[in-house]
This record gives sequence, structure tokens and C-alpha cells, in this order.
Amino acid sequence: MRKLYRNISMVTAVFLLVLAVMLGVSYYQMQQVSPLETGVMETLKELNETNGDNELLGQQIRELDLLSRKAYFVKEGQLKVGLYLLLGMAVVLAVCLNLYFKETKNLPEKEFDPIDEWMIKSRARKYIGWAAVAALIVGIGFVGFQHIDFKGLLAQSVGEQGSASDTLAAQDSLNGQLSAVNTQLSTDSVKEDVDSAEVDDGMPELKIASRAFRGNNSSATSSARGIATSWNLSAKKNILWQSSIPKHGYNSPVITGRNVFITGADAKARELYCYDVWTGELKWTVKADGIAGSPGSMPKVNADTGLAASTVATNGEQVCAIFATGDVICADMEGKRLWAKNIGLPDNHYGYASSPVMYGNTLIIQYQNNSNAQILALNAKTGATVWSKKGNDKISWSSPIIATLGGKSALVVMGNPAITAYNPNNGAELWRVDCLSGEVGSSPASAGGVVFGASEYAKCIAIDGATGETLWEASDYLPECSSLAATKDLVFCATSYGMVCAYDAKTGEVKKEHDLTTPFYSSPVVVDGKVYLFSNSGKVYIFSASTFDLITAFETGEKTFATPAFTDGMMIVRTDKSLYCVKKS
Repeated sequence: MRKLYRNISMVTAVFLLVLAVMLGVSYYQMQQVSPLETGVMETLKELNETNGDNELLGQQIRELDLLSRKAYFVKEGQLKVGLYLLLGMAVVLAVCLNLYFKETKNLPEKEFDPIDEWMIKSRARKYIGWAAVAALIVGIGFVGFQHIDFKGLLAQSVGEQGSASDTLAAQDSLNGQLSAVNTQLSTDSVKEDVDSAEVDDGMPELKIASRAFRGNNSSATSSARGIATSWNLSAKKNILWQSSIPKHGYNSPVITGRNVFITGADAKARELYCYDVWTGELKWTVKADGIAGSPGSMPKVNADTGLAASTVATNGEQVCAIFATGDVICADMEGKRLWAKNIGLPDNHYGYASSPVMYGNTLIIQYQNNSNAQILALNAKTGATVWSKKGNDKISWSSPIIATLGGKSALVVMGNPAITAYNPNNGAELWRVDCLSGEVGSSPASAGGVVFGASEYAKCIAIDGATGETLWEASDYLPECSSLAATKDLVFCATSYGMVCAYDAKTGEVKKEHDLTTPFYSSPVVVDGKVYLFSNSGKVYIFSASTFDLITAFETGEKTFATPAFTDGMMIVRTDKSLYCVKKS
């Protein structure tokens, strides 16, 4: 019996080791590529929101979403079974070891025989070898079981049962549907977060992200719903939280998952901050220090620009920030700095203010200064250059956007003297329209395949995104710092002298205007059928997105230059003094 206990113990120990490794690898894979958090599903859900009348698209998305969720929970169940099996085998190992050593205590002493001892060890080696082979076979069987079960799940989800060939046919069918959707509609790489699970305190992850300046893709639109139309900071009415900011900055908040990102800087330090979206707690800080090539002293900047004017960008895995020194830093969602580099001291008289945008795993920076003007694309994971595009355009403070033009994703950059569209994958120029002049600080907008741009002392222009053809021009009202927002019907513009208006998106005619006698640096954002706009004094104006009629206006009491960010039923606002969250009580 003693030999039996020993052999069982050895086999069980090897099995435990193999199973533990397999479970660890499986758990890691689930964390890295969870079906509930794939970029494809995020893309399709956003496309469904913007194409509600496409029944075929909606059906395809529902099928794929159901498939993803079932696959996720089946694999989660397999992990649980594996853990139970691991615990059970651990108990068997403990019992056998206990019995083995219990009998050892009662064995009579005997003389040591080297030959006999060598034979015993040889037999032990043989048993261990056979145990390893058995464990390997069991491991391969376990992997095969996972694979077969997942294929069966695929077959069941598309209404097919039976042979393996039927299952593969179902997979091909789903892949074909996805390809058709991608051919019919552009799939931007940066989309909304998926509501995957609740965190420890019971507060859910948020579905709607705002991953760059003016929202996803810097589009000045959000699919958020249920945003409050009134609040009071002093009385804390409809205010979920209000938090202080360690260092000053004019950049706007960015939201992904439970994280809210902003930056701040002064003569001593440049910093990236992460706040909790539900509590307003400052979770972590990452400093932009120890960077090769970073200037020893801070550049001279205008007081209205500062050292931290650029909004960060994130893809939900990495978050990247750029400062007036030309320092770029990137961190993960836990606050670990992944890389940092200096791309050159910006040569301009106000200070660097252009905000980057993410395209998948690529960070795109518009770096147009008095010298060394370029569009730079960096790998968000490593900081390595993916592509760069140098040109002769003059200094600009505009920020790039990702737009859907001609059924494909395009990078749109606005400067002096041109608005230019590029392929975001390689920097190839798609079209260029020379139409602007002066100091370009506003950023473009896009809706319905049309690009809209405007700058003070120049013009407002509409460009066919597929061909680069100019559709119309207007000069009634033009922005200085505030950027345009657009729907398929209207283009919204806020000026630095207090006039706001809505242009007809198809003709350029001014459909509605308001003289509000207050300057605007913050940009309008279209959300839930409304247009939200903050004046420099902190007064909020909320308009109808369909008619541009003024719905309400009220003072917040804190100067506001940044553009707010929106998520599920919440709006995050950065003021001159604080960061706060608006949510209906």
C-alpha cells in the first residue's frame, strides 16, 4: 500500500502542476482578449446606435453579441470546473502523502543496500516518467474538451447542431456577416467601453467612453443618455462629486471604464492624473520626468495656454499625454508608466495646445509649429514611430479627428493653409484643400461623410469627405479657439465674442443665431438631442440639437475653458479650480 500511496502522490503532483499552469494561461487569455471587450463588438454597437434604421445590421450585432457573451461565460465556467478539480486533486495529494508518511513511521529499520536503493530509484524515475506522460495526455484532452465545447457553442448560437463541418460553416457565415458590415460601414478603431462586470464596490463599469478631446475620435458627439440639464455646485444639486486638481491645466477630461484622465503642470512638474468616475478619488499620478531630450527650463507660454493645454488620448489600455515641453508619456490603466519620449521643443508663441487622438494602438499627434511641422504616429504600447508626415504648413493649435469618409476611416487635420485627410494606417494623403489662413486654433468636425472646418479671419467650409470637393463656404460667424460640432443637418459654431450660430449642413445658410455677449473657448458637444456649451465664465448654455433653440442657461460659479466629457448619465467638467461630476440625483 505504501508504494501505491507514493505513486498516486507523484501522479497527482504532476497533474496539479500541469493543471495549474493551464488554468493560469487560460485566465490570462481571458483577461487579455475577453469576448465581451473586443474592438469588433464595441465598433458594431456604436454603429448600431448611429444606424438605427438598418435592421440587418441590428440583427447581425445581436447575434454576434449573444455569441460573445455565451462564449465568455462558458469559458468562465470551465475555469471554475478546473479550479474545483485542482482543489480536489490537492486533497487527494494531501491524503496520500499523509498515509504514505504514516506508514513510513511504522516501518522497521533495515540495513542500507546500495544496489537495492538504486533499483528503487530507477523504478521511481520510471513511475515519474509515466506520470508525466499521463499528465500530458490529460492536459491535451482538457484543451481538446475546451475547443470542442466552444465549437459546439458556436453551432448552437447560430441554430446549427450536428457535425463539426456544420459548426465550421456557421463560423464562416458569421465571419461573412461581419465582413459585409465592415464593407458597408466604416469601423473606427476607438469605440465605447463594454459593460462587462461590476467592481468590488458594486458600481458598474460604464458603457459610454469619451476617449479624447471632444469625445471618441474627437468627434464632438456622444451617445450618452440621461444627462442632467440643471445643477448647482454650491448647493451640490445633481453633483455626484467635486475634487481638487493638484496642478493647473486647460485640457479636457477623458473617460474610459471607471477612469477619468486629465493633466496638470507648472514650472516644477508635468503630471498625468487618474480619478475614479464614481467617487472623484485621485487614484494615481504619473510624472513626466527623467525624459531624454526634455528641456531644462520651461518654455515661455501664454497665460491662456499654459504648460498643459493638450487633452490626453486613450484606447482603453494605454493613456497618452503631451505637454508644452514636447514630452510625451504613456501609462497603463493602473498607473504604470510604459514609455516616455521628447519629440522636440514646440516652437510657437502661445504654447503647444493640440490634442492627440488614438486610432487603435496608434497615437497620432499634430505637431505643427514654426519649424519642423509634422504629423506623427506612435505605437501606443512602445512609443516607436509608426509613420510620420512632414510638410510646410504653418503653425497651428488645431487638433486632429478620426472621421468616416467614403466608407473608410480617415485622419482629418486642419491648419494653415489647408484641411487635409490622411490614411491613418500609413499617413498617405487622401486629399487636401487650401482654404484657411491666420492662427488656426479651432478643430474640424464631420457628419454624414462631410468635413467642416472654420477659423477666425478665414472662413467656414464644408468638404465632401470622399472626393475633397468644396461643397460650400460661409463667413457669417467664425470661431477662434472653440471647435465646431456637427450633425447631418446642422453645424454649430461658438465665437470668442459671444455670438453662437447653427449653419445648415447642406447649404451653409445660418439657420439660427444667438448673441450671448460672453466669450467661448470651450467647444460645443452634441449629446442626447442637445448641444452643451460652456462660456469662459462658467455659464452653461443648452440648446436643441435639431432647431438650436435655447433650452436653458445658468451660471456654475467657476470659470470653465475645457470641454466636458460625457458617459452613462454623467458629465465630467473641468473648471479653473476643480473637477466635478454632474449626475441626476
